[in-house]
Amino acid sequence: MASAEPLLGAEAAAAKPARLSILPNFGKAKAAGHSRQSVFYGVDQAWAQYEDKLKKDQEHHHEIMEMKGNAVDSEGPKKAEGALGIKVNADGHSEKGKRAFPTPNKPDPMPPELAFLFTKITTEQMMYLWNIYTLIFVSQCSWVVCYFLMLKFNVNWYAATSLFAIIFIELMIQNVYCLHDVMHGATFPPYNWQTFITHPWADVLSLPYEDIVMEHQRHHASTVDLLIHGEFGWDPANWLYTLAEISWFTVPLVPVWHWLGANDTGSVFACLWWTQFPDAGTGGKCNKAFWKKWLKCRVQHQVWLWTLWGSVWLLGTYPLGRTLSEGWKFMFTVLFFSRAGFAVSWMFIANFNHSHFWNEYLANDPSRSNPLLHNIMACILGG
Repeated sequence: MASAEPLLGAEAAAAKPARLSILPNFGKAKAAGHSRQSVFYGVDQAWAQYEDKLKKDQEHHHEIMEMKGNAVDSEGPKKAEGALGIKVNADGHSEKGKRAFPTPNKPDPMPPELAFLFTKITTEQMMYLWNIYTLIFVSQCSWVVCYFLMLKFNVNWYAATSLFAIIFIELMIQNVYCLHDVMHGATFPPYNWQTFITHPWADVLSLPYEDIVMEHQRHHASTVDLLIHGEFGWDPANWLYTLAEISWFTVPLVPVWHWLGANDTGSVFACLWWTQFPDAGTGGKCNKAFWKKWLKCRVQHQVWLWTLWGSVWLLGTYPLGRTLSEGWKFMFTVLFFSRAGFAVSWMFIANFNHSHFWNEYLANDPSRSNPLLHNIMACILGG
């Protein structure tokens, strides 16, 4: 853990960095001017350049900022314009919950023990989070290569695949948790290319990062209460809850539904979102930003996906003594377990967290009545 106080003088010169940074610094390093942040990432100039980039990204992706403004802890109904805005009746209440859009109950004065809940993420924390995200992506790519090498050097297929599956699925699970964190706390990355590494292993067809941020913010704006889905408008995640709520008999189909690509990072979900956003312009005309921004973004993302998965296909061909047409065997194995990892993560984030069963359990204060089970579940759910 990093010290809460900056290192000074000889201590700073002798100490090793407490956090891992695998990204190059922005711009050129200054000869002096090190601060607490620069101990971890190099120089203050990096922070200033990232903050400048954040301002430009927020202006360019104004749709994302407007959608984030729909959230309860932001401007709420003030940003209720457009097809994807908050929907309420004439009396200002929702159709489902029959209540007004909730407002944050922020304590005033703020108790010291709660202050951390209302503290915005710092620039240092944003860059650190994206550093970890990049490390996860590098680990995913490296582990696929390791699996290839195990097969090439005749390691037993069952042993190699079992080892590969366990670690690869865990990498995918951490991928989703990190994706969720950056969407909420560090929406725009330090480098533009990092938007391409957020979830390329999820599927061979998926939404680009910018689209995922948009639809996830739409989800939070419309589903304020975990158990009243789509209370303030259309929630793109609604169909993820259906199988779990119809009957206990359909619950076993939930992981299959996620594996097929019905979650935020999957192919089926991408087709759903593309039919809804961006909304049509005045008089049903094509949205002005569709051709210049969103289509371009989606094509670039898809070309990158096919390049990545095409490389996996090729790894499973001639290097393993197979023909070009047999590359699917290696690729499908990798895809099967990558989808499994994403399915498990989204199943807990979407279905478990939004289930009546889990929320009724939490209401009984399990941290006191059953602390062991509570701690296990907190760990599984990313706590």
